[in-house]
Amino acid sequence: MTPLITNDATVLGLLAIILGFVFYTSKSTNSGWQKFYKVVPAVLMCYFLPSLLNTFGIVDGNSSQVYFVASRYLLPACIVLLTISVDLPAIMKLGPKALILFFTGTLGIVIGGPIALLTMASLFPELLNGAGPDAVWRGMTTVAGSWVGGTANQTAMKEIYGVGNEIFSTMVTVDIIVANIWMAVLLVLASNAKKIDARTGADTRALNELRSNVEEFEKKHARIPKLDDIMLICAIGFGVTGFAHFCSDLITPFMVNNYPNLEKYSFHSQFFWMIIIASAIGIALSFTKLRKVEAAGASKFGSAFLYILIATVGLHMDVTQIFDTPKFFVLGLIWMLVHASLMLIVAKLIKAPLFYMAVGSQANVGGAASAPVVASAFHPALAPVGVLLAVLGYAVGTYAAWFCGLVLQAIAS
Repeated sequence: MTPLITNDATVLGLLAIILGFVFYTSKSTNSGWQKFYKVVPAVLMCYFLPSLLNTFGIVDGNSSQVYFVASRYLLPACIVLLTISVDLPAIMKLGPKALILFFTGTLGIVIGGPIALLTMASLFPELLNGAGPDAVWRGMTTVAGSWVGGTANQTAMKEIYGVGNEIFSTMVTVDIIVANIWMAVLLVLASNAKKIDARTGADTRALNELRSNVEEFEKKHARIPKLDDIMLICAIGFGVTGFAHFCSDLITPFMVNNYPNLEKYSFHSQFFWMIIIASAIGIALSFTKLRKVEAAGASKFGSAFLYILIATVGLHMDVTQIFDTPKFFVLGLIWMLVHASLMLIVAKLIKAPLFYMAVGSQANVGGAASAPVVASAFHPALAPVGVLLAVLGYAVGTYAAWFCGLVLQAIAS
């Protein structure tokens, strides 16, 4: 069936309107909207509303080129602008418990995927069948990318592992529904943080000091960006993007011609090298004076690119598929249960404040789009800490999800 709208300029305009509507209403003082967004996270709407365009045949997400443009040009720039702000010394100051829980969350996702696949395959052996682009294990790599880092890493996995549009659409739906169920649980826990911390005997002194330091830093460094700031941010984001494309054009054919056996490790993927190079340069720049562009809002520009990408990913989602294939939904629930169980067990063992567990988990599962939401549920001044850990997720997400994909591939083989 021919979609109602085929002009990608119109599609992009619709997505921009949707994003503007979501952000405007989510900050509205209207009591109705405030009640709505207490139940439904704004990031969920950024996925869900574009998905309706695809579900009802208004736009064909698979034939539209908006996603291609966002993934090739906005995605690398987004990764650079988010990773350039990572302050590794500041992350270390959060204390070992915060980092332990963050990487526990990453481990939970990496091992949770294979455990979920093996569990469901014992009931539905056909899940291990297929080697084509719509194989289940390929679709799961995109969920791993999303739940280790975020949408940027999810998009990277789609391209690296050559995931078909049909399974991708299904897995995007699973990703969004399951991830937001867990996010809702975290927000409920956050509202009872003091009672939970008192019961577990967690030491919150460092957290209180951190909150004060974050408030002080924001007051001291934040500034309204000027035109030269904006142009410098664009130069860094798109300059590195161009360089990453240039290098990947050289590296990929070299790998294909000289190392044919490395194809199974995605070393023959041009997109793989583009993302790896952009991530590496972003981390390297975080040790230079250029990281000061964060004071002018570099991560906010990166987040804007990210939300456009989120909307284009939502454009691939068909909300009716979750009812057609409930076993994939169960697969996602088992996967998240492994992650959540591991997080809660480790948090209790090391007597970490609930804040570290919740933000460490959401920094993995939701990335920069939602980690600040969970962090601010504890205290508004702590939202940047969510961003900080989420940026770390972007930095390691591509590598961790790629490794998870290799394990999933080995199981399916």
